[in-house]
Amino acid sequence: MAEDLNYYSTLIAVADDCPVTTAEVPRARGGKPTIAVLQYELISGAPYRLTQEDVLFETWLRRQDLPADLPGARRAELRKEFFSRPQACLRSSPLPKRYGWGLLFDRDGRIALCPMESEEYRRLVDGARAGADGGVRVLKALRSRRS
Repeated sequence: MAEDLNYYSTLIAVADDCPVTTAEVPRARGGKPTIAVLQYELISGAPYRLTQEDVLFETWLRRQDLPADLPGARRAELRKEFFSRPQACLRSSPLPKRYGWGLLFDRDGRIALCPMESEEYRRLVDGARAGADGGVRVLKALRSRRS
């Protein structure tokens, strides 16, 4: 894992074609947690404790049929294998694309959820539009559909 995939002091804002106007908690489908559910649980359960790399790996790991109590060495091996292949970043996550959650990264690359209807979210997005550098870069989530 030579390349650092994390974001720093960045807000991933909701996609332009996000279908909701307020953030929604994703729900499991067919009795199984979706990627959105897993990412939501990871990030909301530990605000500013996980990085993008942690969330991507833990989401993948939880979707595998592996025991929950993997030894540290095996876990490290799986993580190395996982990141040896290209990974989509959280700009493609369903949280900002479909469910209305901004993803706010602190200066250490740790992530928290930021609902699109919150004052903090509006302040960051409006500041970026106005060219004000509040120290946080704003990137849009990837669109679900081509324009």
